[in-house]
Amino acid sequence: MLKNFLLVTFRNLWRNKSFSAINILGLSIGMAAALLIGLWVQNEYSYDSFYTNADRTYKLYTRSEDNGATDAWPRVTSLMAPALKKDYADVQDAVRFRTVFFLLTQDEKRINIEGCFADSGFLSVFDLPLLHGDAKTALANPQGIVLTEHVAKNLFGEQDPMGKFVRVDSADNFVVTGVLKDLPGNTGFSFQYILPWAYLDRLGWEKADLWTYTNTVTYVLLKPSVTRSAFDAKIDHVLRAHVQPGRFAERETFTQSITRSHLWSKVENGRLTGGLITMVRLFTVIGLFILLIACINFMNLSTARSERRAKEVGIRKVVGAMKSSLIAQFIGESLLLAVLSFLLALGLVELSLKPFNQLINARLQLDLGNARFLLASLGFVLFTGLVAGSYPAFYLSSFRPVAVLKGAFKKVNALVTPRKVLVVLQFSFAVILIICTIVVEKQIDYARHRESGYEQDRLVYTFVQGDVLKHYDAIKGELIRSGAAVGVTKLYSPITTVWNETTSLSWPGSTDADKKRYFNQYESDADFVKTTGTRLIAGRDIDLTTYPTDSTALLLNETAVKVMRLDHPIGATVKNEDGVDCHVVGVVKDFIIESPYDPISPMIVQGLRTGYPVVHFRLNPAGSIADDLAKAQQVFKKYNPQYPFDYVFVDEAYGRKFRAQQQQGTLGVLFAGLTIFISCLGLFGLASYMAETRIREIGIRKVLGASVAGIAGLMTRDFVKLVLIAVVFASPIAWYAMSRWLDAFDYRIHIGAWMFFAAGGFAVLIALVTVGYQAMRAAMANPVRSLRSE
Repeated sequence: MLKNFLLVTFRNLWRNKSFSAINILGLSIGMAAALLIGLWVQNEYSYDSFYTNADRTYKLYTRSEDNGATDAWPRVTSLMAPALKKDYADVQDAVRFRTVFFLLTQDEKRINIEGCFADSGFLSVFDLPLLHGDAKTALANPQGIVLTEHVAKNLFGEQDPMGKFVRVDSADNFVVTGVLKDLPGNTGFSFQYILPWAYLDRLGWEKADLWTYTNTVTYVLLKPSVTRSAFDAKIDHVLRAHVQPGRFAERETFTQSITRSHLWSKVENGRLTGGLITMVRLFTVIGLFILLIACINFMNLSTARSERRAKEVGIRKVVGAMKSSLIAQFIGESLLLAVLSFLLALGLVELSLKPFNQLINARLQLDLGNARFLLASLGFVLFTGLVAGSYPAFYLSSFRPVAVLKGAFKKVNALVTPRKVLVVLQFSFAVILIICTIVVEKQIDYARHRESGYEQDRLVYTFVQGDVLKHYDAIKGELIRSGAAVGVTKLYSPITTVWNETTSLSWPGSTDADKKRYFNQYESDADFVKTTGTRLIAGRDIDLTTYPTDSTALLLNETAVKVMRLDHPIGATVKNEDGVDCHVVGVVKDFIIESPYDPISPMIVQGLRTGYPVVHFRLNPAGSIADDLAKAQQVFKKYNPQYPFDYVFVDEAYGRKFRAQQQQGTLGVLFAGLTIFISCLGLFGLASYMAETRIREIGIRKVLGASVAGIAGLMTRDFVKLVLIAVVFASPIAWYAMSRWLDAFDYRIHIGAWMFFAAGGFAVLIALVTVGYQAMRAAMANPVRSLRSE
């Protein structure tokens, strides 16, 4: 029985080689796309879920109201962790975390790389695998350092690094107390070494006595019996016990599970309601769409060949075959095709993984030896085979043997048939993806061309390390004299981001409500406007060299002037959060700092007060960028020889703000293209079969005088109608989905009618090209050959 089944199946496949190839290729591409998306979705859901205590580990957030709007951010005061461990019995452990960049030196080997400060319990809370050392004690030594395997090999080669010394930032020696296995790709951490939190305190970088300074990432490990909701209820107003009544006492503290931090990071009205999860869900649906389209191809091509198998079904029924056995046979054929397609899909995925990983910045891989993967693959093949083969099986097994054997079996040219519905459904998915891709691309382009408010070209920044701050005046002077730069300034943070916000500002006419408003805050020593290329509207720039009192000077942006309701801002006095009177010396035009999709926030620039800034310099437009950078490197190497000259172009840093949307757009183009290709494979197969079954009709029409164009139009007309119906059906769905997506942006495009016409026209065009080839080939065939048997 099984032998006969396999013999008949392979005979049918071989007899219809072109249809079989189209079926297998279309199904394998759909399965490969679904597999790639499935691997990515599984990877995204697995972020930070592999820790032993992941279900009891939470990140702390601060929630605060600002001018009637509620915001939340994933940082609290550094004093929070010790207080929770001391005062709350529900807490098993609480650890602080802070990212840092230091130069690590061992003999002649140097690495300037990202690391972190962390409390001693960090490696116990996050049980990352240690190759050497004890997780409980590795960070207990205030002079100890934990390296990743990668860094340890770079510094020590094949030697055992344990107990050996590493120099940190050319200042202090640390002994290696542990070696971590390299971090997996599905973790939110990216550090390459860990330093004890005590070293941060020793450097004096922490405002140790301020409960209002919320700049520290903190994690808590709750005891097994404690629920998140109960713990949040206890700590929501923990600040009340440590600050005076007023603005900061109203802040709330709450938690989020680390297993949700990666996907749920978007804040709306102080709540974590979305984020990357939206993209994950979207592409999950796209993956299902692509797989369903491939299954629709299979259904259509299988039923299109129904006449050829009608006699087979009739004879089997006459000799006693039951309908159930025929259904089982056709389902079995479908499953066999699904297996063959899956094997081909695995090869396609393996070939595509490297470029796909580069596209999405991930480390996905096929784990063929994993039992869970094999079980999931089996379910995937069964699901695909059953979905693809169910309709053909019931359709083919329902033929009446008497009608078939008498030759009375005819195709029904009804207005609505399952095949037509499936083609409409197939192209509806394709049109939806085309429209979505157009909208995403236009939104990215719209934001990219938004006026940034400052000149990004040739603007460069470098982080202060080593002796740069000590020799800053000399470095600035030589950069200007050498012709490498035309402007140099120190800032507290890069121009493309905000490291500090301030509140509790007061000015003439301000109210208590105004004190709750947050202002983005920069600090600069001099030449802020000249170097960054911002536009001065009124007053002058801050200049601590010429005006020593400019340590209390302020620059305001246009939005800050509007918020403060200042008719004459120059000379106005603003009291800062420390109670110091500052004087406004200039107003700059609004410029984009954070997201180009968001409205511009009020901002102040004040005289530099901190000792750990970022140096910005504008390269000389009279020379080439390469020559300017070479001169700048010589200057920095002269005064800071122990450190590499690392720099960042501002326009590149600004461009990275579009990365998430560009990734969505690129993936959308990729999967829309696959959807169109699979759909065209189906149309090509259907058109080919239609031309084959109507060859005599075409011959008669040509003999009677029909033109080639007329016959080609006759054969393509029905397909074009179906595609147009798909466009009408898909357009409102795409409009609704994209309207919801655009709601997340304050600075956004409006969806225009031309987008739907463009998508519809493109869909019709590819349908015409796909079907037209077969139609023209059939129309140009010699009618004598097709009518010879008559």
